[in-house]
Amino acid sequence: MAGEKQLRFSRVQREPRLADKVAGMLLESITGHGLRPGDKLPSERELGEQFGVSRTVIREAVRAVAAKGIIEVRTGSGLRVAAVDASMVSEAMNLFLRGHESLDYDKIHEVRAMLELQIAEFAAERATDADIEHLTEACEELGAVLDDPERASRADVAFHRAVAEATHNELYLVILDALGDVLLDIRRATLHLDGRPRQTLLAHRSILERIAARDGEGAREAMRDHLQESQQAWAEADPPG
Repeated sequence: MAGEKQLRFSRVQREPRLADKVAGMLLESITGHGLRPGDKLPSERELGEQFGVSRTVIREAVRAVAAKGIIEVRTGSGLRVAAVDASMVSEAMNLFLRGHESLDYDKIHEVRAMLELQIAEFAAERATDADIEHLTEACEELGAVLDDPERASRADVAFHRAVAEATHNELYLVILDALGDVLLDIRRATLHLDGRPRQTLLAHRSILERIAARDGEGAREAMRDHLQESQQAWAEADPPG
């Protein structure tokens, strides 16, 4: 009726299932106690006693944590902390990127720029003679395949990985690899443009020159110029509309 107040109610928040609560507590226990890959965990029976829940709840919790790759169930030896290597982290991030259409080129480029400018600077400060040789080989590899966009795209990725390796900080490589497949697709689109492969090669040589000269700021600026050219190439390859 006219004049009556319309009542609005807040949604009731659902409580997590008991198995989900136990899974969260199990994860906190693993990280909180500094357990390392291969360390043995209590049996399901012991976990049930410690958490004060049934074996059924423990089994569900264990399956949930195992699905995340944090623990593994070994027949005959029980539960152990799993070894999570860098490729698993990168693959998980790649799946995340593939599944989120809202993460457009500008967002990817923004993160890439933040990451690779610092990588170039640290590479110049930390690269060994072997790293410089590896970067030189990566440049030569790109120069040899300029007429093949697919091979050029992969050679482009290889050069940027070599720069990250020259920082001697494995976390940079893990994060860069996490963006790898998406950035490879972008290169496949842009390296078809006339003159783009040659422009990329010249940019790589400029970055290499600054790294070899141990010029951190110069390497950072050379990488900045390269990424700006890459951004412009993408605008040409994928115009708005």
